[in-house]
Amino acid sequence: MNINKSFPGTILIAFSLCVNAATAQTIIPIQTANTAVVLQVTGQKDLNTIYLGKKLDNNADYNQLPAVYKEPNDYNVMFNSAYTPSGSRNLLEPAITVTHADGNNSLDLKYVSHATTKVSDDVSLLTVQLKDPIYNFEVTLYYKSYYKENVIEQWSVVRHQEKGSVVLQKFASANLNLKAHNYWLRQYHGDWAKEMRPEETQLTHGIKTLDSKLGTRANLFMPSVVMVSLDKPATEDEGQVLYGALEWSGNFRTDFEVDPKDNLRIISGINNYASPYQLKPNTDFTTPAFVYTFSDKGKGEASRNMQSWARNYKLLDGKGTRLTLLNNWESTYFDFNEQKLAGLLKDTKNLGVDLFLLDDGWFGNQYPRNDDHAGLGDWQENRKKLPNGIASIAKEAQNDGVKFGIWIEPEMVNPKSTLYSKHPDWVVKQANRDEYYFRNQLVLDLSNPQVQDFVYHVVDSLFIKDPALAYIKWDCNAVIYNAYSSHLKHDQSQFYVDYVRGLYNVLQRIRGKYPQVPMMLCSGGGGRVDYGALQYFTEYWPSDNTDPLERIFIQWEYSYFYPAIASANHVTDWGKQPLKYRVDAAMMGKMGFDIVIGKLGANDLKFCQDAVATYNQIRPIVWQGDQYRLSDPREESVASVMYVNTDKTSAIMFNYLVNNRYDEGSKGPILLKGLDPSKKYSVKEINLYPGSNSNVKSGQIFSGDFLMKIGFNPEVNSGSSSVIIQLNERK
Repeated sequence: MNINKSFPGTILIAFSLCVNAATAQTIIPIQTANTAVVLQVTGQKDLNTIYLGKKLDNNADYNQLPAVYKEPNDYNVMFNSAYTPSGSRNLLEPAITVTHADGNNSLDLKYVSHATTKVSDDVSLLTVQLKDPIYNFEVTLYYKSYYKENVIEQWSVVRHQEKGSVVLQKFASANLNLKAHNYWLRQYHGDWAKEMRPEETQLTHGIKTLDSKLGTRANLFMPSVVMVSLDKPATEDEGQVLYGALEWSGNFRTDFEVDPKDNLRIISGINNYASPYQLKPNTDFTTPAFVYTFSDKGKGEASRNMQSWARNYKLLDGKGTRLTLLNNWESTYFDFNEQKLAGLLKDTKNLGVDLFLLDDGWFGNQYPRNDDHAGLGDWQENRKKLPNGIASIAKEAQNDGVKFGIWIEPEMVNPKSTLYSKHPDWVVKQANRDEYYFRNQLVLDLSNPQVQDFVYHVVDSLFIKDPALAYIKWDCNAVIYNAYSSHLKHDQSQFYVDYVRGLYNVLQRIRGKYPQVPMMLCSGGGGRVDYGALQYFTEYWPSDNTDPLERIFIQWEYSYFYPAIASANHVTDWGKQPLKYRVDAAMMGKMGFDIVIGKLGANDLKFCQDAVATYNQIRPIVWQGDQYRLSDPREESVASVMYVNTDKTSAIMFNYLVNNRYDEGSKGPILLKGLDPSKKYSVKEINLYPGSNSNVKSGQIFSGDFLMKIGFNPEVNSGSSSVIIQLNERK
């Protein structure tokens, strides 16, 4: 049995292994059910990518690709290199740049061998070894393919045996090559409470770079997820489109270069900004994976590919369940005590959710955490607020029949804290410069093993106090200013990389001891949503903006890349929409509440209680079903999203009014998707407010064929601004 450790948190067990040495013009296809990436080894031992697209029916046909896709006047014969080195023949943007131990900056990578490993019936791993013919320097490329999901993860491992350290100047994870007449990039931008705002533009010749230099919560202004459409912008159900995402929680960089031959080169990896990395001999440098999927049937299919892959392979407990909760943040903020919390525990039980989450403000004594200016780093219970400690609150929760969870932000520190006073060398800052704060705090230096131990023990100590602790909300609210590590001393250029590696080391230790405890990934909202982190977390917080109208747009865009089971959606008092609208919007993911239950009127309380019961019935379809977007809120007055279970016997259709102008609503039928055309379905509205009547006639029966060709009108209007429709097979 061969064991291959590919990247943090993943061990691949090889059941079969096939190693090949190439002959001239060797063709190496990487295939899923519908997609193929085809590599070619030339007679000069160069490794090129000659195809990425829809899989061919006959494998032998791939041998005809080199003649068809031959690049005329490719001056250096490297325009479609599978992993482009710099400093030798290359004229374009490189995937890797190095300075050798002798100071030479040139690199040439020649094919040595490749091996195919069958990991499971669904997963295969191709490794391709490349080596410089002059220097004892090698790169191994990894292509991990998920057959049923049509997803590929790609990464590289760099290693050398030179006499001294080699400096890695650039070190990409993936170097993709696409061929089309033109290319359209859909990217995202934002800020706090304005996450996942899309922009779509045609790529022109030259280089377009998307990147982050924030150090931590790196997605604050620009997430690392992208879509690229070929020939024309893809729609939900038509067009060729590639989705890509870097599995990394720090600085990233993705280059899009339309080359002189009108091909698109995509190079993605850790941002090499301020990060030349000293690599010692006989040491592996493993890049994070770049995950991608290709669809020739539009954006909807590509998103279902990514969601299915995430649930099956990447997201922690992606096929499991989740806890509904009541959070105290928007009801108390920092102002609470044991008596208030005891009342909230009873509200949790009365509401019918699973868990009470105690948010920020429970810690700090010398510098009590009464606002966000003090206390971070001092993770002892505040004796005035919690004189009997966490254990007492946890026991009270147990007595009330609910679970208990807690908020932490262990990577951060306030200057007003005991930790800052005792360990200023643990803080990311430059001694001779003024401190500059982001939300009144600084970042702890996770490149330092002592700090890693500290952060791990913050979590571990909570379980010592409450062994039944059922949930952790892990926040991360600051970016890195004045980047400097006292621990790294003369190796400062390694800081941005080693910080993230230190974070992953802590999370691996936590998951080694507490493998199943649910944890929310929060970063002032969506500042750290990526699959590098989500392999350790059960869910993420999309945005601090919980206005349900805003959330429909935010959650819509996140859903292209992440499954509903991972999206933590809370009912709050943000926005002007009715309570039902707020609850319905939260149901499109993992629902929670952040409202004052004790101030709800009788009908509002009953509606929330009934909604929790309804949600518990439909959530398996939402969490594990296939998602279909029916009506785009950026194009229509009604947003409509549908989830269909695997055997197509049940579906849930969410509909929301997103245009409040006069007489707007669902003026006609909306085409449904994903049903079985031969099945009959009953249709009814669910999650009605007490005393209200549905505009949808209950008990109607339609064929799947009718619903997908003619459609169904959910009767959304200003008086019924949120409508949930349930469909069940009728035999």
